[in-house]
Amino acid sequence: MNPPTIKFDDGADYERMMGKWSGLAGRAFIDWLSPSPNLRWVDIGCGNGAFTQLLVEHCAPLAVEGVDPSEGQLAFARERLARPLATFRQGDAMALPFADGAFDAAVMALVVFFVPDPARGVAEMARVLRPGGLAAAYSWDVVSGGAPSEVIMTEMKGMGLTPLRAPKAEVSTPEGLYELWARAGFTDIEPRVLRARRMFDDFEDYWSTTIAAPNLAPTLKAMATADVTQLKSRVREQVPIEASGRVSIEAHANAIAGRRPG
Repeated sequence: MNPPTIKFDDGADYERMMGKWSGLAGRAFIDWLSPSPNLRWVDIGCGNGAFTQLLVEHCAPLAVEGVDPSEGQLAFARERLARPLATFRQGDAMALPFADGAFDAAVMALVVFFVPDPARGVAEMARVLRPGGLAAAYSWDVVSGGAPSEVIMTEMKGMGLTPLRAPKAEVSTPEGLYELWARAGFTDIEPRVLRARRMFDDFEDYWSTTIAAPNLAPTLKAMATADVTQLKSRVREQVPIEASGRVSIEAHANAIAGRRPG
């Protein structure tokens, strides 16, 4: 039997947990990049269009193409962003369905550590960019505890459980991202740490939202009810709960940007 893997098949489920987080980190990412208007963008691994929507709303793009392997995610993306604002198609990050030099800017938002061969994926970014084009990405720092679900993962490990993590987690580090960008031949490479904070109405809101994450849900579904109850109690003791009952969670991501040589 094959071991469980992290899957992103349902755009609505993704939106509840990671889509919201993607938007929070994505705004910080765009503010840092401060891109020029009227660019042709490609959003690689666009998922349900959470980051694509930010590009449309905040970057005044000339055009945006989103590409993702999941039709379920793409269906959600097409509903949230109608043509001509953005166009979506199914595709592989390691073999993008675009001509050489087709875009001014290419981005991977929370994607690079899911690409089976990250170096090949980043090389494809370089291929579809015009000379001088912008290549940028951000990834939760899952190696150093930056993921939005870090508190639950830590408590799961404390119970002898092994939550799923991104298959190429090592590339989420600043060093890993820099190496990918340098290997692809990008210049003017600049790293950045992005921080995002999300408020939940109360602990139950935080718990029910976060356990739906695709890196947690498969393990939780296989657990005995008593073990889930124990895990929930352990997590409740660790998360910061305000006097109002609200829960404030911070996550951080590593970002990278560079230019295709002219």
